[in-house]
Amino acid sequence: MERETGATAGVLRLPGIVLGVGLGGFVDGILLHQVLQWHHMLSSTDTDNIGVRYYDPETVSGLEMNTLWDGLFHTVCWLAVLIGLALLHSRVTYRRRQVWASRVLWGWVLVGWGLFNLVEGIVDHHVLGIHHVHGGPHRLWWDIGFLVLGALLVAVGYWLQRSGRPSGPGAAAARRGGQRS
Repeated sequence: MERETGATAGVLRLPGIVLGVGLGGFVDGILLHQVLQWHHMLSSTDTDNIGVRYYDPETVSGLEMNTLWDGLFHTVCWLAVLIGLALLHSRVTYRRRQVWASRVLWGWVLVGWGLFNLVEGIVDHHVLGIHHVHGGPHRLWWDIGFLVLGALLVAVGYWLQRSGRPSGPGAAAARRGGQRS
């Protein structure tokens, strides 16, 4: 029997993952790009693997270009959050308030955040080399740590959504081990 919380876990999977991708991107962009200023979208193109022109973030014109690309990155994150919310709204028709408190939804959100870290970390940090988590002599270790965090988020999120308690139509039967009609 598939676990459910206001809706089946399968119904929450895609909206949760898409929300997690967008929210994970916002954490990356806001914390690492803006607050800590460790990197920007194009801050390592002087050593990239694809030949993108270098925009030195230490110069005004370079910072302007990096800020533009950070803004485009945030736009994609914002669109992912909007799409995730729209998917969630369209799929959940029963006890919506309860879904927001469910381990299933937040587990899938963590999976999405972890997938964001893994894909963004592999593509941008390692394959393209357009930026790294934190520059300097230990940048490889920062990039690996980012990937490890992503893998942990996927594992914890998957465990969390699996531990969600049934609630919603047919939940009493599911808790008793019965079949849902």
